[in-house]
Amino acid sequence: QVHLVESGGGLVQAGGSLRLSCTASGRTFSTLPMGWFRQAPGKEREFVAARTSIWNGDYPYYRDSVKGRFTISRDNAKSTMYLQMNSLKPEDTAVYYCAASFTITTMSSRASDFDSWGQGTQVTVSS
Repeated sequence: QVHLVESGGGLVQAGGSLRLSCTASGRTFSTLPMGWFRQAPGKEREFVAARTSIWNGDYPYYRDSVKGRFTISRDNAKSTMYLQMNSLKPEDTAVYYCAASFTITTMSSRASDFDSWGQGTQVTVSS
């Protein structure tokens, strides 16, 4: 298992920026595919961004609506993953969760493919 803790959420005006962090403990961080998901009130949890493991090139991929605005990165020495969010929009408002997978070997945007989850951090973008 891996324990995940998110931080960095908050309230920001539209057009602003936030950086979320996710610190992992319990397993070798670099070998795990890691991702960010979000859930807005009354909506299902949706994929935001992820990176494949180092065995699969540590490749980043994103949902279309955040491409060019969000950047996912990881610092394996610190066992920490980041989500830099720029040009934020009110529709980005949600609880953001980081997640790790023990099973996938390719890119996946399905929440069911991720096994460990953090507690979530609230991001609110005001118009």
